[in-house]
Amino acid sequence: MPARAERDWALKSLTDRQRQVLSFISAYIGEHKYPPAVRDLAGHFAISTKGAYDHLKALERKGYIRCADHRSRAIEVADGWLADDDGLVEVPLLGNVAAGVPLLAEENLDGYIAVSSRLIGAGRHFGLKVRGDSMRDAGILDGDTAIVRQQAQAANGAIVVAMIEEAVTLKRLYLEKNRVRLEAENPDYPPIFTQNVRILGKLSAIVRAY
Repeated sequence: MPARAERDWALKSLTDRQRQVLSFISAYIGEHKYPPAVRDLAGHFAISTKGAYDHLKALERKGYIRCADHRSRAIEVADGWLADDDGLVEVPLLGNVAAGVPLLAEENLDGYIAVSSRLIGAGRHFGLKVRGDSMRDAGILDGDTAIVRQQAQAANGAIVVAMIEEAVTLKRLYLEKNRVRLEAENPDYPPIFTQNVRILGKLSAIVRAY
């Protein structure tokens, strides 16, 4: 069996969460040149340190990683499982994002999507299904999946995912003197003006199925 096919087959033996933990560890090592600590895993997935440790032990039992007891950042990924430049990263898909709930908490997760690490680059990412045609003139269509880099700030003109009260929207961001303007890329939709907005992330890529 070819190496890539064997790797894809082996990944199916993992749960969705275990696959994402493995992808996170691999991407983290690729970016930082050293492995994450248990607390890094816990913070990224909004889980307890015990929960993160349990995922690590499950991956170790299945042969994907090796852990050295009583040492921080002592995670080694087994040969063949480190993501290369063309590797895939498991990005969490979010359903209805609830106000006040950590972005990547279990309550918001609605599965995962595999995305090329070269396409999105470094950083934490999440995916959201695009509903409607308010961003059509930016080439973003109903049914697309927006891959978003998690960050709390963005420059003028950036396309962002923003939370207004309990609603999440994908719009172009403009910072005005005493307010924020969220602009659609479709003249049928008026801009949204607000003084109470939370930026969840900046658009990195669009995934479209044909």
